[in-house]
Parts: sequence; structure tokens; C-alpha cells
Amino acid sequence: MSEAYAYSTIPAKILLPIDFSPSSHLALEQATVLAQHFHAEVILVNVVPEDANIESAKKVAEEHFKVSLAGLASKGIKATSSVVVGTDIAGGILDVIENEHIDMIVISTHGLTGWHPLVFGSIAEKLIRLVHIPLLLVRTEKPESTAKVGSGRLMEWW
Repeated sequence: MSEAYAYSTIPAKILLPIDFSPSSHLALEQATVLAQHFHAEVILVNVVPEDANIESAKKVAEEHFKVSLAGLASKGIKATSSVVVGTDIAGGILDVIENEHIDMIVISTHGLTGWHPLVFGSIAEKLIRLVHIPLLLVRTEKPESTAKVGSGRLMEWW
């Protein structure tokens, strides 16, 4: 690990890969607690697979981000968000870690949307093996396979 990416025990930037599922909401709650405790910034990222309807996915993500960012701001937490498009979800997350100089990552064990529960679990497993920063893995129950995010209703994030 290079000195540029050496981390302290107190994170200044916490990354939350988020797909707006109930599982990622639990991870958001944990990231919020950590950010409040450490006075850290939260960076939300939604990775959209290249084979998805990118413009539609970005629009949905931005709508969700507005709610999440407002909730974080109301708690006095500095936060930013971005949508990353790529063929490799874990790779997209790793790029954000490097580009944004992230100190810690919080991720849930199961997600929904285009990531599918089993695929998302494998993303968490990849990140465990590949990241060189502290990682908080929020263990969540496997979601119902029939649940759909983006089915016309915006989840209540706060």
C-alpha cells in the first residue's frame, strides 16, 4: 500500500455503494452513525451496469440521492453522490475509492435492482479481498426475490 493511501483509524471519507434496496438503507444508517461519530463526509455511489437503461437509472438514482443527501444534511453530515457506469460493479467502486481517497467503505451483504441479491453478495466478497482500507460489512437478510426497486414508488430514506 502506498503512503498516499495510508489510512488513519479515524475516517474522513466514508464510501457507501448504494442500490436503494432495504439492505443498502441499513448500510446508510450505519454510515450515518459512523459519519456523525467521526465527523466524516459520506460519499454515496450508485453503480449502473452498462447494459442497463443508463439515462433512466441515473434519473432514478438522482431522485433517491436527493432524499438521502437531505437526510444526511439534516444530521449535519457533509455528503456527495455520484452515479458510475461500468461493466464491473466492484471495479467501479474500487475506482471511486482511489479517485476520492476514501478512508472507509460501508456495504451491505445483499442488494436489489440490477445487481440481484447473489451478484451483490459476490461484490461484497470481491471488495473484502481487494480493498486496503477498513470495510464495514453490514450483514442483512436476503431480500425477497419478487421485490423491485424503482417500481413507481420512491423509498422513504429518512
